[in-house]
Amino acid sequence: MNKKEVAELKRRMKKDACTFTRLCGCYVDADHNKIVSFGSTFLNLEDEEFYKYLEIAKKVLSGTVGNNLLELPFPMAEEEAGGKQQFLLGLRESLLKNDELVDTFYDLVIQNYSYVGNYLILIFHDAYDVMTKTTDNNKLDESEEVYEYLLCAICPVTLTKPGLGYRSEENRIGPRVRDWVVGAPDTGFVFPAFTDRSTDIHSLLFYTRDAKSPHTEFMQDGLGCDVRLTATEKKLTFQSIVKDVIGEDDEKSDAIFMDIQENINNRIPVVLEDEPEPEPVTLTASAICEVLNESGVSEEQAALIEKNYTSVFERELPQADQLVDPKLVEANGRRKEKLDLIHQVESLKQQLDDTRALPLEESEDGEDVPAVKTYDVILRVKPEKVGQIHSQVINGQKCLIIPMDEDEHAAVNGVNTTI
Repeated sequence: MNKKEVAELKRRMKKDACTFTRLCGCYVDADHNKIVSFGSTFLNLEDEEFYKYLEIAKKVLSGTVGNNLLELPFPMAEEEAGGKQQFLLGLRESLLKNDELVDTFYDLVIQNYSYVGNYLILIFHDAYDVMTKTTDNNKLDESEEVYEYLLCAICPVTLTKPGLGYRSEENRIGPRVRDWVVGAPDTGFVFPAFTDRSTDIHSLLFYTRDAKSPHTEFMQDGLGCDVRLTATEKKLTFQSIVKDVIGEDDEKSDAIFMDIQENINNRIPVVLEDEPEPEPVTLTASAICEVLNESGVSEEQAALIEKNYTSVFERELPQADQLVDPKLVEANGRRKEKLDLIHQVESLKQQLDDTRALPLEESEDGEDVPAVKTYDVILRVKPEKVGQIHSQVINGQKCLIIPMDEDEHAAVNGVNTTI
């Protein structure tokens, strides 16, 4: 599924567009006990409940595809009788009206979802009448197919913080009554996937709020799918692979890593306005080796990084944008600008030192100037001004900039000048 297909489902989660047929839920305590279960026709809910549940469902389709949202294919074994995919198909076909199947689903979640604390399992059923679209994305008034799916949201339920409040029955300020509140979804999924605007029973869309540590145990054991890394996990893993070899927390290794980030970033195609989004760039081991060489990593270190990279990402190679930290790329740009300025100042200082070393002779106006006139511009400034001199391009012309305070004076070719 791509972001357009996710957005198409998400847009329907409004009061006037929603077609959820049924909602079921189960509240589970920290000891994995079912406290209460319920089921209801979704459109019969009171407005306040309706909007709150709709907001939760919408959250399961939020975040970035490839990071918070992962498409997980089912292994062939799970598509056979007794497999997780077959069970989910049966649950979908029941329209969530078979209490035994729904209860079995709750058990499946409870047994395979690792969470410390109370949580609420919600599962929605929907049937979306998919409209045909023309090549210019205009809708036609005819149905392409009915996309029937389940949406599951697992939400933490936490106790409100202690505090003071107005106790109306006693007409005083006192301890506020603490109660249990349902939070935004921590994990969820949509089954089947909505691929190419059509039903794909061979995969599902997995949601995780925390891209750094998703519930992989639920991916694998609860849903029967192979574990996939989020973009955040890929980025952190790549950083670990590189820094374990080149070192970290010293100026040289940090500079090398920032150069690596910049060189990867340079491989990401620029998205131009009004043009189709370019295909993502996959980073093969050989491409990573090229990046390392461009960044000044030694051959021995590059070979070790390439080996570890291949081992870790052999099942799914990362895309270039998944390994780049924009903040590091920006920081590297600032670092290079600073180094360039330092180099320019050092160059100017050297030129000034060379000028001071030349023998002096008296000019026509009585001023001492270098005997060998090899420069178009010769400066003589107080030592404390040298560090302030820098170059800048103004109106296409390279200029030397010498900051002047109000009480400072200058002489050009021996003539006092007001600046």
